[in-house]
Amino acid sequence: MTDTTVKKVSSAHSPTGDQGEVHLASGKRVSMRLWRDEEPTKDKPTHKHEYEVVGYVIAGRAELQIEGQTVRLEPGDSWVVPAGAEHTYRILETFTAVEATAPPAQVHGRERS
Repeated sequence: MTDTTVKKVSSAHSPTGDQGEVHLASGKRVSMRLWRDEEPTKDKPTHKHEYEVVGYVIAGRAELQIEGQTVRLEPGDSWVVPAGAEHTYRILETFTAVEATAPPAQVHGRERS
């Protein structure tokens, strides 16, 4: 049987994760989250996880450091972090972005990896 479930999620009423991310719509194979008004930071610890991430910058600027490369992220830019890739972000200017993770990052403790 095909899943025909329709979901609408209002970010004003969405749960917030341990890192300040707002959890948006989530399906069986993909989920979305919002990073809203993240303040500038020095490098966060390098990490990797078992899920793939694609993102889109709404406002602000950041640098994505991934596998020895540095990519500048500005409004209108999108990016991909493959599953298993070591990476970190440096927020340069108050930053707002939407990310999608596949499979969903928050399911079964994946976010902690």
